[in-house]
Amino acid sequence: MSVASTFPAPSRFSQFYALTKPRVVQLIVFCALIGMVLAVPGLPTLAQLGQMALASAGVWLVAGAAAAFNCIVEQGIDAKMKRTSWRPTAKGELSNTQTLLFSALLCAAGSALLYFWVNPLTMWLTFATFVGYAVVYTVILKPLTPQNIVIGGASGAMPPVLGWAAMTGDVGPEALILFLIIFLWTPPHFWALALYRVEDYRKSGLPMLPVTHGNEFTRLQVFLYTLILFAGCLMPFIFGMSSWIYLVAAVLLNAGFCGYGFALWRNYSDALARKTFRFSLIHLSVLFAALLVDHYAM
Repeated sequence: MSVASTFPAPSRFSQFYALTKPRVVQLIVFCALIGMVLAVPGLPTLAQLGQMALASAGVWLVAGAAAAFNCIVEQGIDAKMKRTSWRPTAKGELSNTQTLLFSALLCAAGSALLYFWVNPLTMWLTFATFVGYAVVYTVILKPLTPQNIVIGGASGAMPPVLGWAAMTGDVGPEALILFLIIFLWTPPHFWALALYRVEDYRKSGLPMLPVTHGNEFTRLQVFLYTLILFAGCLMPFIFGMSSWIYLVAAVLLNAGFCGYGFALWRNYSDALARKTFRFSLIHLSVLFAALLVDHYAM
């Protein structure tokens, strides 16, 4: 019996589901949900909970569509990189036509849900985020400039704004503060990954910062961005969105991130870069969870 026959081929459902990059989309929906909850004073009513569920579903569908479209554009690049070579498009398990139709279907369903059952502003903002990620970042910025993740990070920072708009019908300064936090968090998060995956990016031909400017320069940028992020994460407290509960969590989390950034700058290793990347995920999740706890404790 061959090794291939020992492991059955993935089902069509699992192949299409993999195109949506589930772990990434889960974080997007989580951040959008934070924006929804923070936009509602006190405990949400049943009607508001229903609107949150609909908005989360709509955001998930459009984000999944953007991820699937990204798999089409980066099919050749994904096949060259160990981290992404398992994707169905990279392996040829799904054709570009199948993937494009799947992406279009998800985007249409999500957009209709948001437009008719949430509000038009949320739909247009979500669609603009789709275009920003799938077209502006993936097609234009990513292959052209090492600053791709900085500029393109604006799309990734949109989820709390979408959540806020879903519940209020507008975009307030509080939503923009949440946007700023994710925008500043994205470069050190992604460059930590790029540092220990640099050979993958070099093979792919993408001009990621460690490839174009080297390891040492990238490490310095990671550290500097953690310092700027520290200042950005204080904004919810300064603006009056949160109390001391959030402030304590923000100070501790950002001190930890800065510590990782400094250690990475001064004494690099792939293992430390991996730890920095993993901590960045914990940082954002716990930071926003602290905002939630603080919101209901105020």
